[in-house]
Formats: sequence, structure tokens, C-alpha cells
Amino acid sequence: MRIEMRTFLPAICLIAPTACAQNADLSGKWQVLITHHGKPEYAVLTLKADGARWAGEMFGRTITVTPNGAGIEVRCQAKDPKDKDKDCGVLTGRLGEGVMNASGKLFDEDATWKAERAPAAEHSATRHEFVPSVYYNQFAGLIAPALHIKPGDTVHTTTVDAGGVDSNGAHVAAGGNPLTGPFYIDGAWPGDTLVVKLKRVRLNRDTAGTYSNSVVLSALNPYYARDQKRIEDFDSTWKLDRQSGIAVLTKPTDRLKNFQVKLAPMMGCIGVAPPGGQAFRSGELGDYGGNMDYNQLREGVTLYLPVFQPGALLFVGDGHAAQGDGELTGNALETSMEVEFTVDLAEGFGLDQPHAENDDYIMVMGIGNSLEDALQNATTGISQWLDHTYKLNSAEIAMVLGSSMRYDIAEVVDPRVHIVAKVAKSALKPIAPKE
Repeated sequence: MRIEMRTFLPAICLIAPTACAQNADLSGKWQVLITHHGKPEYAVLTLKADGARWAGEMFGRTITVTPNGAGIEVRCQAKDPKDKDKDCGVLTGRLGEGVMNASGKLFDEDATWKAERAPAAEHSATRHEFVPSVYYNQFAGLIAPALHIKPGDTVHTTTVDAGGVDSNGAHVAAGGNPLTGPFYIDGAWPGDTLVVKLKRVRLNRDTAGTYSNSVVLSALNPYYARDQKRIEDFDSTWKLDRQSGIAVLTKPTDRLKNFQVKLAPMMGCIGVAPPGGQAFRSGELGDYGGNMDYNQLREGVTLYLPVFQPGALLFVGDGHAAQGDGELTGNALETSMEVEFTVDLAEGFGLDQPHAENDDYIMVMGIGNSLEDALQNATTGISQWLDHTYKLNSAEIAMVLGSSMRYDIAEVVDPRVHIVAKVAKSALKPIAPKE
């Protein structure tokens, strides 16, 4: 939860801008929009008094705001005063009521700066019933919000399966992981962390489809893969017995007639609008979340996602009745889903990859272009979590991870690989988190 205070400049700003700039209290949190190279960049800047100026940190650099006659000077500098060659620029402008506007050079390029007082957090506890009628096959920031919600709100909705089929068996959307949403979270700003608590992930029909009857070639030895014979006329649809909690093939072969799968409903896709104005199809995954296909993203889990643009824009979809590690056939038991989640905002730990936790584990999603890349990202992320939350030094982190680390191979068939690093909360119980 974030606790904020909104301040207003006195009425003297309207008649004596010089006095306003020199005497105004600029301390506190500001939401900053920088337009540079024609593209918007967002950040949160918290200013504190530093003599006759106000200073804070943004993008890993020191930002100072100094009164300058009737206006202000905004200076971007390296964090280490010795690194003068890394100073990034100076902008000048004016101060208004709760807003700063400036322009100048950043990295020797024209740039504009606009900073507004961060509004007080408006928490709510409204439960929204959202019935989707349009679905999207992208994680993108240019898609109009389907619903505005506030931190603390709960959304109850549904998703269609990966092929666009709803709970009634009707084909209502184009295939390729159609997504429900996006949901605009009021007050979310880049630099925040979006907290998504999955309160309900339930099956809402009695069938699922795998759509494939072979293991993806990238997961097999190439010589073994070459020699595999394609099996024709194999039916990979499933009957879901929600009462008994098992799935069986609709038309099993003789060898699989007694084969059963325990139902474990999960969400394959949960993500926000990607950074930098990018758009990715709904089969992709990255620092924004997306098609993570981790079989522990199920009821009861809390997911933490970086926010890259105002409102975050949260998408959900791609329900699975069950899935083995790695999603080795390229599909799971694909089905539609009933979903309920609560959102909130957290601050103070600028995430650059998704995190999660459930009753048993803290988890970090390592997403990369190879198994090695994903492993390194996962291990680095959970090390940073232990550093930030538990204030452990590098030796202490090594002892914890060396004795208690667990890895899950979440996804190996999508464009990027996903490995999850996790540590049991029971192992961390003797180590109290520190403020």
C-alpha cells in the first residue's frame, strides 16, 4: 500500500511566479513524463530538500530542481560527482500549481519534461462483474481500456481458450491466446509495481484441447526427433470431470484408457502493457509478464508485475485445466476459465521482471533467450529480492540459495524460455524481513 500526501502551491503563484518558484516546497513524489527522441518515457521522482534545491533519483541518475528567477532549472547528473562526463543534461522551465514544465537537452538531444504531483492513492474495495465482448491478441499500450479499476478493487470475469472458444463451446475470438481486458488501474505509474492476487481460477466447461500429439522438437535430441513417426488420427481432446477433479482423453487409445490427469487450473497469460510503446503478440513473454505458462499461476498466488505506462493495462487469458512443466507439446489442456482477481499497487522495489508468491514459496520469473539466460535472470532476481526485502549481504544470500534454491522449468516452447527460481517461505521464516 502506498501512503501519499498531495500538496498545493499557494495562490501567490498566480500573481508572483518568482516568489512561487523560490519559496514553493517541491518535496514529495512527482510523476514525470519526458519526451525524448519523439517517444514518451515515464518515471516517479521523489524530491527532498537539499539546501536551496530539491534532489532525487530517476533512471539511476541524480535529478536536481533549482529555483531560477521566475522559473526552475532541472539538471540530470551522474550519481557519482566524479563522473562529470556522464551528466545527461539541463532543462529550464516554469513552475505552476502542482506541475513543472521544462525543456532543453538530454544526452545532447532536444527533450521536454513535465512533472505533476502524484495524486493521493484512491483505494477502493469495489467488486466488478466484467463480461468481455472483445478479445485481443496482443499485449500493447495503445489498446483502449475495457474497464477502469482502482487499487483494492476486485474483478470477476471470464476468458476464452487459446483457440477463441468460450464456455458454451462457441468460437467467439481469433485463436492464438485471445486476452480479456485490458484493465486500467487508476493511479498506476511507471516505477510502481502492480500486485495481482488470483482469488479464483476455476473451470467453466467440461472439455479441453491439447491440439498437438507430439513433443516440440526443441526439447528433444535432434536424432531422436528425426526418427519420430507422426501418429495420424490421434484425438487429443479431453473430458474434464470437475466434480472428481480429473481429466481423461475423450477417445483414448487402448494403452491410455486408464490414464488420468489431476485437474490444476492455471492462467497461462497474465501481463501488462510492455515498455517503450512496444506491442507483442499474446504468445510472447517478457519483463511485462505475458504468456508465461507457469503451472503455479493458479488460485491463491500473488503476482507482482512492473508497471511501464500509466494505468499498467492488465490482460489475462489462456486458461489451462492442467499443464506439465515446460508445456512440452506447445499446448496444455486448453480451456476457458472463470477468473477473479484483486489489484493493488506497491512501491519501493522497482521490479524489472515478474515476481510471485503463494503460501509456500517466493518466486522470481527468469525469462530469456536460452535456458542459461533464463536461469541467470531468475537467480539474479531472487538474489535481489533477498537483498531488498531481507537485507542479506552476498555471502548470506549464497548460503540461503545454495541450501534452499529450487528451480522450475516453466516454459520451453515459446519464443523465449522461462525458468522460475523459488525459495520456501519455511526456509526464510527464521530471517525476518527488514524495513
